[in-house]
This record gives sequence, C-alpha cells and structure tokens, in this order.
Amino acid sequence: METLKIYRQYGEELERRLRLKTFPLAIKFLKNKKEIPKGTQRPLKDFGHHLSLCQSFQISRREGKPLAVLKEDHWCCEPVIGYGLGEPPDYFLEGYNRFPRDVKTLEAGKHYAQQFPRLDVGRFAGMTFMPLRTTDFEPDLVMIYCDSNQLCVLLLGREYKEGYNLNCALSSHAACVYAIVPPLQSGECQVAVPCRGDHYRAMAGDEEMIFTVPRGRLKDLISGLRHTATTGSALPHGYCMLPEHPIHESYMKIAKMMGYIEPKSKKKGGRKNR
Repeated sequence: METLKIYRQYGEELERRLRLKTFPLAIKFLKNKKEIPKGTQRPLKDFGHHLSLCQSFQISRREGKPLAVLKEDHWCCEPVIGYGLGEPPDYFLEGYNRFPRDVKTLEAGKHYAQQFPRLDVGRFAGMTFMPLRTTDFEPDLVMIYCDSNQLCVLLLGREYKEGYNLNCALSSHAACVYAIVPPLQSGECQVAVPCRGDHYRAMAGDEEMIFTVPRGRLKDLISGLRHTATTGSALPHGYCMLPEHPIHESYMKIAKMMGYIEPKSKKKGGRKNR
C-alpha cells in the first residue's frame, strides 16, 4: 500500500505542477482476464458496445473511471495488432491499412506496416487503466495528455538527470500504439501525436500531445520537475516580448565568448528608450 500511496501522490503532483486538464493515466498490461482489478468496467460487458481505445482512454482521463480492455472490447484494429492481441492479417502487412486512402502506393502502405510498433502476439490479453491519483495497481506506464507548454516542462524534467535528447518515431496513425508500445519495449519516455481517431472520435483537443513515461523513469521525472520548478520553469508563468530581454547568466556568457554581444563597457552610447 505504501508503494501505491507514492504513485497516487505522483499523480496529484503531476496534475498540480503541470496544470493538466485531464488525469494522467496509470496503465498496466494484463496477462489474463483474472488480473482485471475488482470494480473495473469493460466496454462490451458493461456498456454493451465496443469502443475504440482512444475513446476508452478519454472516458478514464476525463471522467476518472477505471477501465479494462481485452481483445473483444476493441473497435479499432490498430491497438489489437500493436499490443499483440492477435496475428495481423496479410491484408494489413501488405499495406492496405493505409493504401489507397492515405498513401500514394501499396508499397508505401507496406512501409507503414513494417514500421508499426508491435508487441509479441500472445504476450498480453489486454490492459487496464485509471487515473494515477487513484491507482489500485503499480503501473507499467503513465500516459499524460498535455499541451506543448506542458510537454516542454515534462521534457525539461526528463532531461534533468542525464541531459540526453528524447528520440521518438512519430506517426499520423495509431496514437494509442505509438504512445504505448515503444516505451514499454525500450524503457524510455515517448511523445506521440493524437491521431485522427483520437481527434474525431475521442475529443482530443487541437492543442494536445501525448507524453508517456515508463514506471522505471517516473521517479526521475518527478525529481526533475521539482528541480526545474525552482529555476524558472514552473507553471503558470507570465509572458513578455521585449527586445534584449533578460536571459540566464550562462547564455550571456556564451554570447560574449562567441563575440556577437559586446560587454556593456565596450558599447558606445546607451540604448534609446522605446
């Protein structure tokens, strides 16, 4: 229970520090139906219909409901393929998922299928998710819908410990796959773009992006966010557009080293008031 308490505190802290509009989701993959947490609803069994996964995510991240989704609950085929809930048919592998609607040639559609992130077939039976602030399980991943400003702060927090860039493969399709499968496989954070289904069918905002952090990186992310909040990267913050605005001491030092800004003592005359 102490571990769950920490995760719930992380959820509340992410909401507070980032000023999020929706709940960060704790996500856990299930090996079988018996692992579904008690009191968790399923689309087909409890709602009487299939849902695309982005719609299920939307219900949980906006309404706070804990959900579990197995193969038979899905409506869109892409997460079924991406999560290894079934063997992809040749029709998908040959490129017809994208051709002719979205790509010029069948070969281009095949390229998409070849690069599509996929877990091994049969590894999992499904997934469950709920707001991190109320989670009843230790998550495999935490998924956060955010705007570009919040994403910048998240990336700053992620970079605090080691400083490396985040390498991502972005796609116009299957945000539910691109946001989930790569970080589960690599153990690294991931950024994804909400796809058409997420926008058209699940009410993702025009400004929204997706940031996913694996369990093993969550503590470092929180630590980084706590630090960067003390150095000028807390939300909310003000805005200004001034010429020669105040910049960090290290930036000014580098500029002078590179010779494109002169020390004040060498400048002739003062700057005119505007």
